[in-house]
Amino acid sequence: MNKLTIEGNWNEIKGKLKQKYGDLTDDDLAFAKGKEDELYGRLQKKLGKTKEEIKREIEEF
Repeated sequence: MNKLTIEGNWNEIKGKLKQKYGDLTDDDLAFAKGKEDELYGRLQKKLGKTKEEIKREIEEF
């Protein structure tokens, strides 16, 4: 899945992440174009996973 596909499907991906990780909030999953690193940083901090692990998980959806 490429970056454009992720952007287009973000609401669906966000819902699946919230189901899997109940403690994630909308603020944690706020996606702003050009701020992908900030999003990954928030998720890394909250989930205790590496950026690569998070990317793989998002791509699986």
